[in-house]
Amino acid sequence: MSQNQYWQDKVVIVTGGASGMGRDVCLTLAARGARVVIGNRSAAAGEALLAEIRAAGGQALFRSTDVSRAADCEALVALAMDSYGRLDGAFNNAGLQRAFNPIHATPDADLSEVIDINLKGVLYMMKYEAAAMLRNGGGAIVNNASIFGLKAMPETAYYVASKHGIVGATRAAALDYATQGIRVNAVCPGPIKTPSYDRVTGGDDHMYDDGVPMHRIGQPREVTEAVLWLLSDQASYVTGSALSVDGGMVAQ
Repeated sequence: MSQNQYWQDKVVIVTGGASGMGRDVCLTLAARGARVVIGNRSAAAGEALLAEIRAAGGQALFRSTDVSRAADCEALVALAMDSYGRLDGAFNNAGLQRAFNPIHATPDADLSEVIDINLKGVLYMMKYEAAAMLRNGGGAIVNNASIFGLKAMPETAYYVASKHGIVGATRAAALDYATQGIRVNAVCPGPIKTPSYDRVTGGDDHMYDDGVPMHRIGQPREVTEAVLWLLSDQASYVTGSALSVDGGMVAQ
């Protein structure tokens, strides 16, 4: 079966879908025939992506979604179920990072916002996605963690905590549903060329070369292919895993 045949009419939610890794996953899924349900905090960016997908002949829906709000997460899953009658997969990608600071100098607002969006947002989304998938007999969830869900970096304790939390929650949820047809995994990207990366580095594509064994940053498509593999039946015996997509950084 070709990739286009496999994804034809599958229903997949993507949060943080209008930028960076989420955007590439949305465009790729839509091009392969999936019905993509996009959640994104910026309505303008989400509507623009929706129009782009539909102009190319793809199937998609959009709802403005702040994943730090449980009601928004519930509504996004309800949109998928009410419109398409099922939910086959989800890429819980929404996340952010604020300024680099040692923990004693981290503003309370930064700490709270990052935990609310990165960690609580994934927990809320999994809660409602799993309930929907139980109704349609199974599915697959992929959470976007980070290499900093597997290792640490100075001046980012709040961010590292959120990403370690995602990896732990992924593993625990995988055990919850291991016999009920729902697989739950995480991807742990290293430095990837996205708008968020450019904000942190000022657009310097070589800032991390010395810290990456492959001596380059990754491209969104390299994360997309890992996500789609974990969502697909090709990964049917994979659950509770945290897959590094990092050019070898975690192996050091």
